[in-house]
Amino acid sequence: MFNKIIKLAHKKYPKLEFPDSGQQFYEVVVKHASRTATATAAANSDSQTPPPHAPLPSPTGIEPLPPLRDVDVSERPALLLRKIQVCCFLCDFSDTLDYASEKERKRQTLEELVETIESGAFGFAEIQEELINMISVNIFRCLPPSRYAAVDLDPDDDEERYLDPSWPHLQLVYEILLRYVVAPETDIKTAKRFIDHVFVSKLIDLFDSEDLREREFLKTVLHRIYGKFMVLRPFIRRAINNVFYRFIFETQRHNGIAELLEILGSIINGFALPMKEEHKLFLIRTLVPLHKPKCVACYHQQLSYCVVQFVEKDNRLADPVIKGMLKYWPVTNCQKEVLFLGELEEVLEATQYPEFLRCIPPLFRQIGRCLNSPHFQVAERALYLWNNEHIMSIVAKNRNVILPVIFESLENNMKSHWNRAVHGLTANVRRMFMEMDAELFEECQRQYLEKEARARELEEKRELTWKQLEAVATQAVRDDMVLVN
Repeated sequence: MFNKIIKLAHKKYPKLEFPDSGQQFYEVVVKHASRTATATAAANSDSQTPPPHAPLPSPTGIEPLPPLRDVDVSERPALLLRKIQVCCFLCDFSDTLDYASEKERKRQTLEELVETIESGAFGFAEIQEELINMISVNIFRCLPPSRYAAVDLDPDDDEERYLDPSWPHLQLVYEILLRYVVAPETDIKTAKRFIDHVFVSKLIDLFDSEDLREREFLKTVLHRIYGKFMVLRPFIRRAINNVFYRFIFETQRHNGIAELLEILGSIINGFALPMKEEHKLFLIRTLVPLHKPKCVACYHQQLSYCVVQFVEKDNRLADPVIKGMLKYWPVTNCQKEVLFLGELEEVLEATQYPEFLRCIPPLFRQIGRCLNSPHFQVAERALYLWNNEHIMSIVAKNRNVILPVIFESLENNMKSHWNRAVHGLTANVRRMFMEMDAELFEECQRQYLEKEARARELEEKRELTWKQLEAVATQAVRDDMVLVN
C-alpha cells in the first residue's frame, strides 16, 4: 500500500526541471542576529562548509545593446522598447557590490532615451505604458531614514547636505518623465491612464527626499502635471494639504515643505475671483497653522508669499490672517519673531483701512511687546514698521487708539533699553507721533506719568507694609525669648 502511494505521488508531481534560458538564480543570504551561532553550529557538524570568499554571480539585467542610429529604421521601435525594458534593472550603489560596467551601461542607455525623446523621432503612443513603468520602477522607492531625526544637523548646511548616490541614474529618469509630460505630442486622454491619482500620490510622497536636487526636479514635474492635467488639480491640492496636516499636527519633520509651498504660490496666483470657499479654508486651516512648527524658518519665505497672495486677492482675509499670526506668535524664539514681523509688514501693506480697524488693539499690544524686547533685532524690526508709508498713513488715521497702546513701550525703551540703535529709532517714532498730534502725545504722557506715580506709591505702600510686618515679627520673637542664667 505504501509503495502505491509513493508511485502515485511521482505521477502527480513530476520532477521540476529549469529550462536553459540563461537566467541565473541567486543565493539569498539572510542577515540575522543568530547567524554567528548558526555558523558555529555548522562548523562543529560533519558537513563541509563552503569557502568564505565565494565569488558572487554578476547581474544579468543590463545587456549590451547597439545604438539606435546603428540599426535599420524598421528595427528601431523594437530596440527602443528593449532599451526601456533594460532600464528597469536597478543598480546597487552601495559599497558591498561593484557593478561599474552595468551602472555605466544603464546611464548611457538612459542618456540615449533622453536624446531620442527630445528629438521627437518616436511618438509616445506605443511605448507609454512601458515608459511610465520604467520611470515608476526607478523613482518610486523607500527613502532612507532621515539623518536629522537622531542627530542635530542643519539641513541648509552645504557640507552636511545629503546627496543620493543613485542620482546619476535618477536625474536622467526625471528628465525623461519631465519631457514626457511637457511634450506636445503626449495625448492627455491616453496619458491619464498612466499619470493617475496613484502615480501623483507617490510623486508627492517623494518630496520628503533629503536630496535637494531631487526635490527641485519633483517641483518642476508636479507643477507641469498640475498645469497639463486639469482633472488632477483638485486631487493634487488635497494631497498637498494632507502632507501639510501630517507635518503640522503629527511629525513636524518633512524635507519638501518649501518646494510644495512654492508650487502652491504659483497655483494661488492663478485663482479666479471671487475666491472659492475651499481656497479660503485652505488659508485658514493650513497656511496659517504652518506658522506654528519650530522649523518655520526653512520655508517661511515661500509661506509668506502664499499668505500675501491671498490677502492681495481678497482684502477681507487680512483680519483672519493677522489674528492667526498673533495666535501662533513665538514667545522665546527671537529669530522666528523677526520673521513674523517681516511677514506682518507685507500683510499690512496689502491690508485696506476697514480690515485694519478690526485688529488694532491686539495687533499693537503685540507690537508694543516687541518694542520692549531685550533682543535688539526684534525691537529694531518692530520699529522699522513706522518707515512704511502705507502703514504710517493708516496709523495716522487711528493715532487716538494706537498711541495709548504703545506709548508706555516707547517710554520704557527711552528709559532703559541697552541698545543705542533701538534708542535712536524709538526717539524717531516718538517725534513722529508728537508732530502728528501734540495734544494727544501730551495727554498720553500725562497718563503715563500718573500711572508711574501710582505705581511708585503702591510700591512704597508695599514696602512699608513689609517693614511693619517685619517689626511685628521681631517684637513677637523678643517677647517669647527666655533668658537662661
